[in-house]
Amino acid sequence: MDNPNQTQPSALAIAYEGVAIGQSYENWREQLCRSFCRLDAEPSRGDRIDCQITLVPLSHLTLATAQGTSGRFSRTRELLSDGCDDFVLVSATGGPVHVTRKGQSVALSRSQMCLTEMSVPGDVGFEGNRHFTTTRIPRRALLSICPRAEDRLSQPLDENSTLVAMIARYYALSSELAQDLDATGQRMTAQHLLDLIGLLLGADREEKELATQRGYSAARLELMKREVLDNLDRSELTIGSIALAHGLTVRHVQRLFAQTGTSFTEFVLEQRLVQARRLLSERQHRHSKISAIAYAAGFNDLSYFNRKFRKRFGLTPTDTRAA
Repeated sequence: MDNPNQTQPSALAIAYEGVAIGQSYENWREQLCRSFCRLDAEPSRGDRIDCQITLVPLSHLTLATAQGTSGRFSRTRELLSDGCDDFVLVSATGGPVHVTRKGQSVALSRSQMCLTEMSVPGDVGFEGNRHFTTTRIPRRALLSICPRAEDRLSQPLDENSTLVAMIARYYALSSELAQDLDATGQRMTAQHLLDLIGLLLGADREEKELATQRGYSAARLELMKREVLDNLDRSELTIGSIALAHGLTVRHVQRLFAQTGTSFTEFVLEQRLVQARRLLSERQHRHSKISAIAYAAGFNDLSYFNRKFRKRFGLTPTDTRAA
């Protein structure tokens, strides 16, 4: 059983800039790329590599972001002896990316995705100030959601642009929060992301219903919550604006929040109150007026703010600052 307080592995940044010769290059190539990532690394053009890879463990998944001006990462025949057969979802988040599998090349334009695998020779490369992301998935985990995932290998996946965009956004959110999640939170977040990927690849009816109930709705809700948190200072933040931004009806958004035992309005109010209390406690805001802090947290009515704040925390904003 997972220990919810268990420390999660930290993100790892792997960078190299320079010519692809010499001892420092060979050390980086062998110790980090081949041994840790199970990939070989070489320039995508010329004789120089300029690339940084950030690896983020997320339960049984590994999220990676690569960026730079030149780099190709290959699954060579020599490396196949390790027996790794994971699937890898490649997303061209920042311009064209080339994915090759068993000699078959796929050119991904920006925002397109492609499924490949580590059990056969292949590579992913970019050049010219690009970046891409990958999600490495244990084969059994993906096939349990999408039994015919292998039928979608080496194909641009962009037929459902809404789902593609949602996966990209949830990937970014998961990558950002992964290190702050306990083991249970990591497992749930990874499952939500995996469910979205399964839906994109085309899960069977039974698996599709499960993935929709378990992952799609949860991921949508988390993305909406994050948008609320990023826009607390906007007084025009409404359930209608959030619904419109996510292509949903207001009633659908209400249902998603209700499933967690709260309402959209209650969630926004709670987050604004927590934000106001945090601002009141920070030294850099010790000379700010209470009204300025209330407005910064999204409250337009000062008396309403004072009343709700005292009801929530048992102290007035002034007393909270003094304490």
